[in-house]
Amino acid sequence: MTGVARRTFDARIALDRSGVAAHTGAARSTVNHWYRHREHTGFPDAFTDDTGQEWFWQDEIDAFHTAHRRAKLAVLTTVDRSGDPDELVGSGEAAKIMGYGSYRNLPDELRDRPDDVEILSNGRLRRRWYRRTVWAVADARTGRQSTGRTRGTTGPHKPHPYADDPRLQLAAELLAEAREAGHDRRGLGVELARRLGIAPRTAQRLLTAAEADG
Repeated sequence: MTGVARRTFDARIALDRSGVAAHTGAARSTVNHWYRHREHTGFPDAFTDDTGQEWFWQDEIDAFHTAHRRAKLAVLTTVDRSGDPDELVGSGEAAKIMGYGSYRNLPDELRDRPDDVEILSNGRLRRRWYRRTVWAVADARTGRQSTGRTRGTTGPHKPHPYADDPRLQLAAELLAEAREAGHDRRGLGVELARRLGIAPRTAQRLLTAAEADG
């Protein structure tokens, strides 16, 4: 269930793809996108060890990520602040609020932490966010860290950000399987991230929330 995320070669640290995702806080799918389109994104080339394992130098990843974040800040979009801050919106509307042409441009910080999740009949997840949440994520791009709330408005209270999130069920099941096998939660974050297609940090938060609920 566990996999090597980092390794040292001659005192230089290297990361595998899961390690890159954890190190940058990006979803694994985002890392794959960066690598697949590296001629345009500037993502570093990989190298392989004597077993054929793929690696990336951590210092090159750091340089790429710093440049990537600066480029995103340089092209910030205008945020649409109209509407009820407590209205739930889907990914398409969230993209419009942030000024993006497609939901695919939504930042991982938003995609990985929906305020409401519905499991569709085909098993896919429909994520929705309060407008104030979208505003807050948009503001965080410039360091404003605004809550996006109008004065005197509050949203429904939750014991933690993942309350009522259906992904908690899978997290709880993985924890139960580990306990029955006499294992701790080491490696469960990587497995949960793989199954749900989310960032490892989000998976760890879900596991922590499931433990608190259980």
